Amino acid sequence: MSLSDLHGILFNWHILYSFVLGIWGAIMAARRESISGNFWGAVATGTLLAAAVLIMGIILTLQGFQTTRLVTYYLYMAWLVIIMPGLFSLLRGRDDRSAAIAFTLLCIFNGFTSLSMLQRGFTGPWLVP
Repeated sequence: MSLSDLHGILFNWHILYSFVLGIWGAIMAARRESISGNFWGAVATGTLLAAAVLIMGIILTLQGFQTTRLVTYYLYMAWLVIIMPGLFSLLRGRDDRSAAIAFTLLCIFNGFTSLSMLQRGFTGPWLVP
């Protein structure tokens, strides 16, 4: 399995993970529960997953591979890595229902953003120019 294939698998996993995390947040908000430590850990895992995909993209670029619109790929990936910790800091660690709704909306948005990247070919194929 090539690094490009592994990048694609992890990116697909990131899409699914974002949607599942959004559903989990919606369930917590609907039950009027505060955000649990398990959810915070899942948010951190999602951020680390996006960072791993970005690092793999950087490695592929350093090896001479490119995808269509490489700069746009890096901008989107930077968004996916930064935005979850950014929302956490904006909410100052709140764990109430409104914070659960905010994280739900962001997770669903990230899932659709990643899906859009995949459909427009930003994430592959990684080819030598």
